[in-house]
Amino acid sequence: MNEDLILKVIKEFFSLSKNLLLLFFLISIVISFFEPYIPFSKLEKWMKEKNILIGNFAGALLGFITPFCSCSTIPLLVTMINRKIPFQIIMTYLFSSPLLDPWILGLMYYIYGLKVTIIYGLVTFLFSMLIGYILDILGYDKYVKNVIVEGAHLETDENRRKNILLNIKISLIETFNLIKSVFIYIIIGAFIGAIIKEAVPTNFLTSIGEYNQWIVIPIAAIIGVPLYIRLSTMLPVANALLAGGFPLSPMMALLIGGAGSSLPEIIMLKSIFHNRLVIAFITSVFLMATFSGYLFLILNFK
Repeated sequence: MNEDLILKVIKEFFSLSKNLLLLFFLISIVISFFEPYIPFSKLEKWMKEKNILIGNFAGALLGFITPFCSCSTIPLLVTMINRKIPFQIIMTYLFSSPLLDPWILGLMYYIYGLKVTIIYGLVTFLFSMLIGYILDILGYDKYVKNVIVEGAHLETDENRRKNILLNIKISLIETFNLIKSVFIYIIIGAFIGAIIKEAVPTNFLTSIGEYNQWIVIPIAAIIGVPLYIRLSTMLPVANALLAGGFPLSPMMALLIGGAGSSLPEIIMLKSIFHNRLVIAFITSVFLMATFSGYLFLILNFK
């Protein structure tokens, strides 16, 4: 790498590290503060008594109303694990959260139109539920590590509800403890993400878009998986690539692969999941992205 490229990588590394840590801190402390007010015990009991598909649907819906990127899903994910929310619902949320929210769908409608938006929304929503269901049936819940955040019990919750200052204090302690446990993963992920973003030539995607789309779609999905992409910022860039001749079908595979996972998120997930579940997560995102790309191709979207 030449000096200019090294400087760009370093600059992107510090920028990405700062943004990830700040985002992680803000989301973690907000979730921790409101956690005592959420009736997790009632939710868990209700979900176990009702049809699990309803709970699974609720997990996908939770992802829809939480506008998180792939990395910032982790704090709420840890909270759900600590509160013993059913594994299927947790995994459905993990897949749906970075891919679906009203802002993304509104922006997609503005850029690509109603048909593309409806198909994208249905595919990602239903696929998230399906993956959560399959991983649960296959018994992958045993590959979740024992991630414990102190203070996650009923007596403490009651005290925190009565005393706002105590709630703030405990929220700060929990947030810093969580950040300490994943800090090294965030830094490593940011460094690798910066290298990928700055070292991959910008004309690479345009060049592969000229080949057979049946081959390009899985390649685009593979390229997207390690990238750190927020759909809300990537969609206008994708629109520019489409205007330059890059086909919509592989573009959807790239967007879903990139937004559904990222290298920083994967590295952070290793602190929560055992390797087998991390691999299953990556494989699932790749399959979702590839399937979506092929669906858009079969439906003849240009």
